[in-house]
Amino acid sequence: MQKISVAVLLLLGSRGPHAALCAQRAQPADADRLGLGCAQILEMSSTEWITYFGAKTKLDASSSVRRASATYGKCYQRRTDSLAASLERSGRGPSRAARADFAQFEAALRDFTAKALPVGGSVDARKEALAALYERQFGYEFYRQYDPKIAKPGEAQRSAAASLGESAQGQTKPSTPHSASDTDEMTKAKNRFGELLAALPDDRLHELHAAFGEVIGLHALSSAMRLAVYRYAIFLLEPSDEDSYPPPF
Repeated sequence: MQKISVAVLLLLGSRGPHAALCAQRAQPADADRLGLGCAQILEMSSTEWITYFGAKTKLDASSSVRRASATYGKCYQRRTDSLAASLERSGRGPSRAARADFAQFEAALRDFTAKALPVGGSVDARKEALAALYERQFGYEFYRQYDPKIAKPGEAQRSAAASLGESAQGQTKPSTPHSASDTDEMTKAKNRFGELLAALPDDRLHELHAAFGEVIGLHALSSAMRLAVYRYAIFLLEPSDEDSYPPPF
């Protein structure tokens, strides 16, 4: 009997870090996928999916955006989880230090999001739903850098080097070359972000500036990730009728 118990424990323990992903795959299809698989949904942009979902369900606009965004976000997260598991199995994934740094980045980003969205119960339901979806890009972008099949040329090698060096005291992180167009886009985003901050009352300006500094200033971010963070911050702060940078997928 004791041998059987030990065998059962070993069997349960052998499920490893992929157990959650396997359990997720075993879940019945989400009714809000409208009969489609995640691969089919992700073939559409989030905007196309939200429009499709609204046309099919005939829900009011607020409920339609909220539910469609949540469904798209779940599918996007499944893709990220699948990529992370694949990288772990192959041994090409981020180091423990890189994962810890990214977890801190995500926590700082959530704190900034909570401060940036309107307060006092005046949060636009559409903005809130799209913000939750928008955040999903950062996890995928983080892991994508380590996969040579989908990373931009030279990106995987730079990410690996950064992961190895990021915890070394006094060691300079390797720089990433920037094209003229990348620099122009970053300048444009920084300027727009500055304009939005400057329009805020002083106390709110200082609060958001400090919170954003925790996101952008303390973590090992690629140039693409840094630009994406600025665009996300602009999305949060802009009025809903502007949306210079809607969710990029």
